[in-house]
Amino acid sequence: MSVSASKAKREQKRLEKEAKKAAEGKTTKKTKRQAAKDAEEVQVDDAATQIAKLKLQTDEHGMSDRVTTGVLESLATSRDIKLSSVSLLFHGKVLLQDSVLELNYGRRYGLLGENGCGKSTLLKSIAAREFPIPEHIDIYLLNEPAEPTEFSALEYVVREAEHEMKRLEDLVEEIIVKEGPEAPALDGIYERIDEMDPATFESRAAVILTGLGFNSTTIKKMTKDMSGGWRMRVALAKALFVKPTLLLLDDPTAHLDLSACVWLEEYLKTFDRILILVSHSQDFLNGVCTNMIDMRLKKLTLYGGNYDSYVKTRSELETNQMKQYNKQQEEIAHIKKFIASAGTYANLVKQAKSRQKILDKMEADGLIEPVVPDKVFTFRFPDVEKLPPPVLAFDDMSFSYSGNEEDNLYEHLDIGIDMDSRVALVGPNGVGKSTLLKLFQGQLSPQKGRIIKHTHIKLGVYSQHSADQLDLTKSPLEFVRDKFSNISQDYQYWRGQLGRYGLTGEGQTAQMATLSEGQRSRVVFALLALESPNLILLDEPTNGLDLATIDSLAEAINAFNGGVVVVSHDFRLLDKVAKDIFVIENKTATRWEGSILDYKKTLAEKVVL
Repeated sequence: MSVSASKAKREQKRLEKEAKKAAEGKTTKKTKRQAAKDAEEVQVDDAATQIAKLKLQTDEHGMSDRVTTGVLESLATSRDIKLSSVSLLFHGKVLLQDSVLELNYGRRYGLLGENGCGKSTLLKSIAAREFPIPEHIDIYLLNEPAEPTEFSALEYVVREAEHEMKRLEDLVEEIIVKEGPEAPALDGIYERIDEMDPATFESRAAVILTGLGFNSTTIKKMTKDMSGGWRMRVALAKALFVKPTLLLLDDPTAHLDLSACVWLEEYLKTFDRILILVSHSQDFLNGVCTNMIDMRLKKLTLYGGNYDSYVKTRSELETNQMKQYNKQQEEIAHIKKFIASAGTYANLVKQAKSRQKILDKMEADGLIEPVVPDKVFTFRFPDVEKLPPPVLAFDDMSFSYSGNEEDNLYEHLDIGIDMDSRVALVGPNGVGKSTLLKLFQGQLSPQKGRIIKHTHIKLGVYSQHSADQLDLTKSPLEFVRDKFSNISQDYQYWRGQLGRYGLTGEGQTAQMATLSEGQRSRVVFALLALESPNLILLDEPTNGLDLATIDSLAEAINAFNGGVVVVSHDFRLLDKVAKDIFVIENKTATRWEGSILDYKKTLAEKVVL
């Protein structure tokens, strides 16, 4: 049983127990506090249990809403995994059908697919061992933060390493009893135990946590006092330290700053077991992956090389496929034309029957299918009235949350934003990039200096927590129609609005709790555009978005006739849109004179593994 699978089962049992107690009127104080917290997150009191179960992907009976099939083709003792006849259904929707999943030890796989195709669901199914993966292959899925505990970040990672060491030692004893001391599976486990080296637990854990952005103070902070983003970093540190045979990372950079992203990319380049990575950063996939798995058209297709190699290889294969398809279609048309013109002439009728047999055999063998292109959509932010500068500016601004000068996050800051601005704010977490956006919005006020705003400015904001404004018990169609009922009551109108942002078909009518993060983000972008802002502030807008959507977002930003300020860990997006880059550090904002890729090289040079 994997650590993550055990945790999921424990959490599932906890939710069932709490739901039962609530029904009997015996809810404990702890349960009430948790219910209140869940209700705040979803903004609907009576939906907390329902949303939690949907996040666990279980039905009202606590059973998994995933249905899987798969046959193990590789040896049960092998460190490689090959599964055939792989199928996956979620809420009755077919995500995969009769596919092959092949994972070789020492390879790092990037899992690709459009938002909503089922990438996260596939990882959860693998982690829960719903496919026949040998028990000796330990699995860890990173898709949730570390638990809030009394332990510091460092203590948490070290304790988890100690638990893993004990698990391996217990596993050795179990295998010896069952299979004897010469069992083949023992070799790999002994190797794992030797590598762990308890004497270096604390120092190695500290290196990983520091690489992920912790400093000498925050590394001692208890996990219960951390935000969800920082607890996610602790969980990531634990995963990297334990080094399972099969590591599943679902968008691990979503809560990282650019510096931590660069460190993680360098670290994962040396991961020597099996890694499956879902990432929406082309740059990150190129740096880490040795292979790509394309989850497309309900199939899994394996490609060698990184993301750029995948794009090139797939393009070549599809070009050849279309050539063969067109050639076959011409041949079929020629045969059909001959058969139709054969008439009743005896010699021609005989030839027509012969050619009909050729057609029948071609169909029986399977006709070449035409290439199905990826869905391409282009959304736009609506054009707005041009405002003369200054539209938004800081003039000699100083700010601290405490109000005390010694706690200043910024001192004597001068930045101006106008309607042509494409400003990227970069720098490590904790220096105040999101705080700067709040100051722009007027949510915070400076202690010194001033914020200059045009009287007709209309700000549009997309933040990492924008999806919290959604009612997850509703469908996207119901939600936008109810929220903007003054604009239109017509469902067809709102179908068109959502469709412009890539949310189509079932995605519009499904309960939002069952949608992927990327699909919910598209709803938020639709809401943002409806507000027609003339200055847009984007705080980590690419989290959860697939690569095609990120490209579409870049195009929308470049085509917009208003101003844009963006905070993002996605180097590719920043490379496409940023005209001005400001590095936020040392209580000020310094203009970066090079490109964002030059900035990445500078960060890579500082990496310590």
